[in-house]
Amino acid sequence: MSIARKSVAVVGAGEASAPVCDIAYAAGQAVAQRGAVLICGGRGGVMAAAAQGARSAGGLTIGILPGYDRSEANAEIEIAIATGMGQARNAVVVASADAVVALEGEGGTLSEIGLAIKLGRPVVALRAWQQLEMISHESDPVAAVDLALDLAELRRLGRNSDVIRDPRPQCTARSQWLMFISGFPLCAN
Repeated sequence: MSIARKSVAVVGAGEASAPVCDIAYAAGQAVAQRGAVLICGGRGGVMAAAAQGARSAGGLTIGILPGYDRSEANAEIEIAIATGMGQARNAVVVASADAVVALEGEGGTLSEIGLAIKLGRPVVALRAWQQLEMISHESDPVAAVDLALDLAELRRLGRNSDVIRDPRPQCTARSQWLMFISGFPLCAN
């Protein structure tokens, strides 16, 4: 029997606009309010805002850092893990979480989404990544965290997440082409 607390990785841009940071803050708060641990890349932008939100609600924050220096973590990180892995630390971020909530970002965030899919972690995009048909999408931070935790629980129980809903649309010619070149299951056949 596992006694580990549930955890949610909140991922997104290291440099983000104030509206995106507000959304990340609300997502971080929701993670903590549900008793889960917030995991992130430990730096600025979305990561700092989500950690600040989690801390404001009494949550535990873990930052998985790209470098060897733990002092590079933002001020809201309680447990800083210095990996020295550079961007490869993205694999550690998503592998350490039960589910991922993804906000706006760039290549690093996209790599975290891809790695999460590869590892079988549920991914819920929050007002972002609409072009990715193989993940779930929400516009409300609380709903995104709730869906992420629900999908993680179904995964833990060995049940298919289709019980909640299949976020993948029926295949289009474009989806089939992207699925062919990416190797990701973009749509339901």
